[in-house]
Amino acid sequence: MTEREDAWSGVSRGPLKVGEWVRMVDGKGRRHNICLEAGKSFHTNRGGIEHDELIGREEGFTVTSTSGGEYLVFRPLLNEFVVSMPRGAAVVYPKDAAQIVAMADIFPGARVVEAGVGSGALTCSLLRAVGPTGRVSSFERREEFADVARKNVTQFFGGDHPAWELTVGDLVEELAGVEASGTVDRVVLDMLAPWECIDAVAEALVPGGVVVAYVATTTQLGKVVETLRAHGEFTEPQPWETLVREWHVEGLAIRPSHKMNGHTGFLVTARRMAPGNLAPRKKRRPAPGAYGEDYSGPRPADVLEEQPEATSD
Repeated sequence: MTEREDAWSGVSRGPLKVGEWVRMVDGKGRRHNICLEAGKSFHTNRGGIEHDELIGREEGFTVTSTSGGEYLVFRPLLNEFVVSMPRGAAVVYPKDAAQIVAMADIFPGARVVEAGVGSGALTCSLLRAVGPTGRVSSFERREEFADVARKNVTQFFGGDHPAWELTVGDLVEELAGVEASGTVDRVVLDMLAPWECIDAVAEALVPGGVVVAYVATTTQLGKVVETLRAHGEFTEPQPWETLVREWHVEGLAIRPSHKMNGHTGFLVTARRMAPGNLAPRKKRRPAPGAYGEDYSGPRPADVLEEQPEATSD
């Protein structure tokens, strides 16, 4: 890869340079992220470290502070960068970003729509996946979140990524002005009410395109799944979540870690049918009471047909 292509991947090679960020980890696993500046120093409770001691060296070394503390120095990986970046909104954690890129099949050159952008964590993964020849059109309603995301994405890639366009505004209102109908390969919805965007998403997606929604609660999960079903021109939605558990390995003491990355959010994927073509109906009848009197969400057409007629006593 050329130097410029390296930059658009967010990866740098060679000696550490002024303006780069490095990740310093001490013996207890405490992490510090600093931007290298000539003549500056970094101070912790274990003393100070001169930036000039780091600049010009190949990453992957240890440095000792003035009080004897040892620190491991590397450039941060993408998954390390996003969990420590400044936040305007909660970030999509690496375990979920990896699932989105894999299960939504984000590929080099893809045309992707993202709403909302939050702090830019998922945007970095999407831009790395589509590369400089692809396109990521991000939409964010809140100006202050968009400003944080813009700074984080620019910091990670070392400049304004050529494949990224950030629009401050509502997806439903702004999408048609940014992306032509039937030209988007993938849509990622990380927002409070993704079900409100399904019609606009269907209009933008190419036949066979994928929509993926990231939601936090079971109420949101249920509503987005039922809205996709009720629309009719998406395949059966697939909902799931991912849990990650580390393991402790020390001699004969091999056991699961006491801490794990548990629930962060639910993911739902579905594929766009060709316009005017309906997905096959579900073969399985819903459980008794699943669409009872207390249910107020959208109902698939086949469920509506199966509802018994109201009778009076």
